[in-house]
Amino acid sequence: MVSRIHACLKVADRSYFAIIKKEVHALALSAGFSEGRTGEIDIVVAEMVTNLVKHGGGGELLVKLVEQNGQPGIEILSVDNGPGMTDVTRMVADGVSTKNTLGQGLGAMKRLSDTFQVYSQKDWGTVILCRLFLEPVQRFVKPPPFDIRSVLIPKPGEQACGDGFSFLPTADGVRLFLGDGLGHGPEAEKAVRTALDAFERCEEESPTDIIRYINGEVKKTRGLVGTAAVYKSAERKWLLCGVGNIATRFISVTNVKSYTAYNGIIGLNVPTTMKSQEIPHEAGQQIVMCSDGLKSKWDTFRFPAIFRYDLSILATSLLKDFARHTDDMSVAICKING
Repeated sequence: MVSRIHACLKVADRSYFAIIKKEVHALALSAGFSEGRTGEIDIVVAEMVTNLVKHGGGGELLVKLVEQNGQPGIEILSVDNGPGMTDVTRMVADGVSTKNTLGQGLGAMKRLSDTFQVYSQKDWGTVILCRLFLEPVQRFVKPPPFDIRSVLIPKPGEQACGDGFSFLPTADGVRLFLGDGLGHGPEAEKAVRTALDAFERCEEESPTDIIRYINGEVKKTRGLVGTAAVYKSAERKWLLCGVGNIATRFISVTNVKSYTAYNGIIGLNVPTTMKSQEIPHEAGQQIVMCSDGLKSKWDTFRFPAIFRYDLSILATSLLKDFARHTDDMSVAICKING
């Protein structure tokens, strides 16, 4: 079982501890985690929440179920706007503390997690990523052909999320689709779920034809905006087609290329003259797709060395700094390996 969106759990003070622990505990059990492994997840959550209150001035946890090589897992991200850390490696070591505690919080998270990363800047804040899986994960395996991560969060106060993301491996690469149902709430969620179902059963190969197929399938909904991207490994290129305000950029260490989508609404008025745009693939390049739940002028330049980290760290950092908090919010990132 994989979650479509992250649960966003606010952490303002210690009164939130019990509620958050209960929610994450129930989610882990629903994924089939043993009582023992769930207890370890409880420890990670407790340490994260404690750190948010003691060091970050409050913040939030983003939690969802994931899967890696067929192995069920849980992803937990801690986000704060606190003072940050100047020496992360030192702070992860046991016995190091700035608050006269035992200094074992980050070390405990690292020991119990299969994936553990900390990204922090002085006077910016901290993002911590922990992934824990049902069974021990092999440490030395061949990298997958691509890495894909997404962070989707409903508008504050809403349970339904009108943003949706899906990807499908193909014989020659991978296909991506990020959609944003008009407005927010249950009707927006219905529109994007219908679009995702259509994307996943669509047999068309070009992004333009994928968009046209989705357009025909969502006419009974309120409609959405969306972008489809297809990677062709033999030709080492991306093909894109989008309608509406999904922002798509190809980012490498030295270059940024933006894709401009067509005006219109999928399900209501799709242009008849759409064509797929071709973007050459470059080593280390990442395709980043964002809904308009983020400010239009988002960029990655304020995050030094972040391309060395897991893609979920980058997605969460973009949300941290550029989220509008007035709509559903989503970031999806793909990196081709090799």
